[in-house]
Amino acid sequence: MDSASKTKILILDDDTFMLKLLSRMLAKLGYTAVTTCDNGSDALQKIDHADTRPDLILLDLNMPDMDGIEFVRYLVDRQYHGQLILVSGEDERMLRTAEKLVHAHKIPMPGYVHKPVDPNKLSEILQRLEIETSIHPQSSDKIYSADDIRSAIANQELVNYYQPKVSVETGDIIGVETLVRWHHPQDGVIMPDRFIHVAEDNNLIDDLTRFVLKQAIIQAGKWHRDGQTLRVSINVTMENLASLDFQDMVVNLVNENNLPPQKIVIEITESQVMGSDARIPLEILTRLRLKRFHLSIDDFGTGHSSLAQLRDIPFNELKIDQGFVHRAWQDDTLRAIYDASLAMGKQLGMDIVAEGVEDRDDWELLRQTGCDMAQGNFISRPLLPADLLRWMEEWHTRVRAEALTASPAP
Repeated sequence: MDSASKTKILILDDDTFMLKLLSRMLAKLGYTAVTTCDNGSDALQKIDHADTRPDLILLDLNMPDMDGIEFVRYLVDRQYHGQLILVSGEDERMLRTAEKLVHAHKIPMPGYVHKPVDPNKLSEILQRLEIETSIHPQSSDKIYSADDIRSAIANQELVNYYQPKVSVETGDIIGVETLVRWHHPQDGVIMPDRFIHVAEDNNLIDDLTRFVLKQAIIQAGKWHRDGQTLRVSINVTMENLASLDFQDMVVNLVNENNLPPQKIVIEITESQVMGSDARIPLEILTRLRLKRFHLSIDDFGTGHSSLAQLRDIPFNELKIDQGFVHRAWQDDTLRAIYDASLAMGKQLGMDIVAEGVEDRDDWELLRQTGCDMAQGNFISRPLLPADLLRWMEEWHTRVRAEALTASPAP
């Protein structure tokens, strides 16, 4: 296990028995370059020197002098570029909160483990770390500039992928969500989390969204002419909704491509909807609904004014954020939020889409609770248009073979 033997690991825990136990587990998994520390100050000294700086830190949250949360802040100050695994006896909600904080600090975290540590769980997370490293090597830290984004738009290097949405009850393919990727001439396929924020920070997000939207509507028109009446969802930003000509552009594109407006879904991220001056966005969205476009509130539950958005804007689709869907079948907190979101959407007569459906357990929860549509890697990863027809055939076969829509046994 070459990569394991070369990976430098630091274990930080105030319990000396835990340090020995974790070291032994790691050794059995082939990780031999392991250092231990029982306090944060000693650990930071090792991080400060290039020859002792770890690739991975196993971090206990609850320590007497410097707790794990404070330690993470010092890692950020030192621009730590390695990865982090939390190892703690705290409950699931506390670990999830800590995980969100680590991610907010942009420190890669493949997972966390509860004490007492299950060696299989630790091994599973370490394997995930190796896979992620091989897929996204360290060169992925490259920073792209505003000029790079302008060039990508001008040279049509942005390419739309489409992730299917299917009916949970019947397995029918309802539509797709448009997800942009950057086909960089040197760096290959660049994911949106590495360039969208650059576009937002440099007033380029409107140009980028309009480019994506135009290509998506053209593609939707092609599918419609070929008899594939898919509903195509497109993410739209508040910057787009700040200009009244946006609505005219969307309507004109749909007309030019002989497409029924009912086949286009405008998805608005909930945290973005409606700033201090809501008049123009509200006018645009209302007029689009009057023309029978679908409006979807995306990432529901992640913003700060969910109920006000549902009250003020004529949405007819609600997308439950993936953070409340995946593993909700076994997590009471996630399940409570999922159930509340589903019930609210149903009471308002909306179509409900669950995002982030990653496995059969997630799918079964949706079936048992009567969710309308599902989207996620369990169904399909985002696809290029050329791959969609083949996937459709495979999906219909899979629905039958795996009895995905069969009634559960009594």
